[in-house]
Amino acid sequence: MGDFFLSFLLGIVEGLTEFLPVSSTAHLRLAEQLMQISLADGFWKMYTIVIQLGAILCLPVYFWNRILGMLSTFPRGERGDRTWLTHPLSLVMLAFVCTAGPAFLMTKIIGKHLESLSIIGMSLFVGGIVMYLVDRYFSQPAPTQHMEEMSLFQAVWIGFCQVLSAVFPGTSRSMSTIAAGQLSGMTREAALEFSFFLSIPTMAAATLYDLYKSLKPGAEAGLATVVMDAHNWITLGIGFVVSFVVAYFAVKWFMGWVREHGLAPFAAYRIVLGLAVLAWVMTHPLPAVQ
Repeated sequence: MGDFFLSFLLGIVEGLTEFLPVSSTAHLRLAEQLMQISLADGFWKMYTIVIQLGAILCLPVYFWNRILGMLSTFPRGERGDRTWLTHPLSLVMLAFVCTAGPAFLMTKIIGKHLESLSIIGMSLFVGGIVMYLVDRYFSQPAPTQHMEEMSLFQAVWIGFCQVLSAVFPGTSRSMSTIAAGQLSGMTREAALEFSFFLSIPTMAAATLYDLYKSLKPGAEAGLATVVMDAHNWITLGIGFVVSFVVAYFAVKWFMGWVREHGLAPFAAYRIVLGLAVLAWVMTHPLPAVQ
């Protein structure tokens, strides 16, 4: 399979799964396993980081008017009842700190788990069950209808719950934040919107930190070992653009879907895929791709 076509496929996988509650990490890891991509190859390690940046970039573009509106109403908020501490932008940053602190302290544990298909399969399966139960029993009506009504407790709670997605690949950032939001009394729509806004600093920080680690002298399979030629630049550009475009339309579609439907189909998909991955691991005990 040619690198250009492979990059196109991986860009689609990243763009489709980054903001849906199905775990982009799990899908990229499974795709890399199926396509026999070497996880020790410096270029492909860099590639997975860069296409994540493409997906991240779609959020400020998609929510540009919403972001400008929030900035213009800081700190009083759209309804004039917020403070510098309870404004939606402040709550997003508070939740980010609650995620980033513990995640940074557990960096070694996170790195150890990232390539484990067993953990990915179990996380997909358990996360699917949790998602179904939460969406079934903690759905509308909910007291918190909009992000502008969120409390400090809800932001802190969601931030800490998002740590699970960093420690256990396959959990999904959006799944953990949406489920945590619903458990704390938010509607699906409010929890989903907060999940998207929280993704911007969280994913940007995680991705830039990965780039920093790869750029450090002596980093194993780091960017310093990558020799970029025209072929590699084109491969990288294809993945970046495709992930951005696909992620943009995935976010647009998902926002509309959640308003009209529940999350049960995504929960069912996670359960089936998780069981399939666990069955594969048990019947094909392959080592992680080196």
